[in-house]
Amino acid sequence: MSLAYEVLAVTPFQENCSLVWCEATREGAVIDPGGESGRILARARDLGITVKRVLLTHGHIDHVGAAAEMAATLGATIEGPQREDRFWLDALPRQAEMFGFAHAEPLTPSRWLEHGDRVAVGDEMLEVLHTPGHTPGHVVFYHRGRKLAFVGDVLFQGSIGRTDFPRGDHAALVHSVRQVLFPLGDEVVFVPGHGPDSTFGAERRGNPFVGDGV
Repeated sequence: MSLAYEVLAVTPFQENCSLVWCEATREGAVIDPGGESGRILARARDLGITVKRVLLTHGHIDHVGAAAEMAATLGATIEGPQREDRFWLDALPRQAEMFGFAHAEPLTPSRWLEHGDRVAVGDEMLEVLHTPGHTPGHVVFYHRGRKLAFVGDVLFQGSIGRTDFPRGDHAALVHSVRQVLFPLGDEVVFVPGHGPDSTFGAERRGNPFVGDGV
């Protein structure tokens, strides 16, 4: 048994929406469906995956814009982020207007997530890590067996998430990366919210914002 994944860049923001699934059961989840729900669901069908959950790392519209539509279409649950991002989800109509997205209603997930929670994907398990900074309720989904993390907008190849949004906190973000993510191990591969994959080791060694040399 193992966890598989595929990344689809969606919306003009080129947000990394991750389709993850259990190879044994073909049950899956979609992480951060910012838009283009039809394209994401078509790919799930092509792969023979039954999507049971929509997982959200944080409340920005380029990561959640298609979540409600997708969950309604599939009868799936929406899980995450941590409840401190409620104000972002309540403000989805305003976010949509500001950033040129289709209208989005305020969203309340089926389940708010907390640090240490676990989310089942078929027979596989994702661990939830609370990683505030980019937003106060940001979470990361980590698969320990594959040493694979879906980190949203906390960390990127060679960069980190913005902290100039309401309730962003640069010190908290640096703490999240250095004290929560990096201790998981240099070999951990992470899928960021935008751009290419990297490893925690590569970022620890060379990231100019949170690396060892800073």
